[in-house]
Amino acid sequence: MIYCVEDDRSIRDLMVYALNSAGFEARGFDCGRSLFDTLQTEKPKLIMLDIMLPGEDGISILKKLRMQPSTKEIPVIMATAKGTEYDKVTGLDLGADDYLAKPFGMMEMISRVKAVLRRTKPTKTEKYIKIGQLELNPETYVVVENGERVQLTLKEYKLLLTFMKNPERVFTRDQLLEIVWGMDYAGETRTVDVHVGTLRTKLKECRNYIETVRGVGYRMGKRI
Repeated sequence: MIYCVEDDRSIRDLMVYALNSAGFEARGFDCGRSLFDTLQTEKPKLIMLDIMLPGEDGISILKKLRMQPSTKEIPVIMATAKGTEYDKVTGLDLGADDYLAKPFGMMEMISRVKAVLRRTKPTKTEKYIKIGQLELNPETYVVVENGERVQLTLKEYKLLLTFMKNPERVFTRDQLLEIVWGMDYAGETRTVDVHVGTLRTKLKECRNYIETVRGVGYRMGKRI
């Protein structure tokens, strides 16, 4: 089931129709309130979320989705007519999995939906990864530093997982955007630097494990 949150009825009906025609079950909502009411009883595989909504806007709804344990893992594709850099960066930083700028074609929407569902499909993972004093459990999302649990946001966790699964590999900022944010991002890559900075701060004694490769990007240095 895919939920489409869009206040324009004609657009909403078209999105639902296109998704149904592509083999997906889909349901439309005109506001955040009706969405959250339904989420109490049924969780979708993905949410299409418009930013410009009456009452509570899409950014506020996304924050709530990511804050609640029962909905924080549901993939979200943001849609807006604004097309501004601020909305795009804000949505991605808050945990959106992809972004569509209006007006978008239904074929493009279906393609993005399929791509996000492929990326977010659960996969069997190893029990834990350990580098130096850092230990990460991909099954429980638990990160431990020197025996103490580290609280990370979802994007910080995905960054750390990427680094720890590929020690010594250098990642460019564009590669990290593709892996962690799940899309080709044509704008500034500052958001990667910001997240790496907050991740280092939270790791404290192990912050230097994430090394900056000048002029290229970042890597996780090997530790005994």
